[in-house]
Amino acid sequence: MAALTINEAAETTGWSPRMLRYVEREGLIEPERSPSGYRLYGPGELQRLRTLRELIAEHDVSLGDVGFALRMTRDDDLRKAVDTWLSSEPKRPEGVAKDDWLSFEQQKHERLLRADATEPAAA
Repeated sequence: MAALTINEAAETTGWSPRMLRYVEREGLIEPERSPSGYRLYGPGELQRLRTLRELIAEHDVSLGDVGFALRMTRDDDLRKAVDTWLSSEPKRPEGVAKDDWLSFEQQKHERLLRADATEPAAA
């Protein structure tokens, strides 16, 4: 099968080599590899890149959005968590008066931010 290197594919499609690597990391395309490990882009990958660009332009979404949509189709737990969040309504915690709810939420956020700031960065 005839195939293009990443630089040739970038030149042909208008995506930069860096963006092609990002698209691959997001799982949106999966180019074949040569025996020495070079990415090889065939007609199928070129078509996917063209239609991906069309999808992004037509629906005004980002590559990250499309990558997230892909994760949603593959990860049942993530899909359920997002569905639950989208369908949930805000609910005032028990024991918090209606007039105190805003203050309660502000303080909760401030505590979480302070906790995040004091935790050591992940290596």
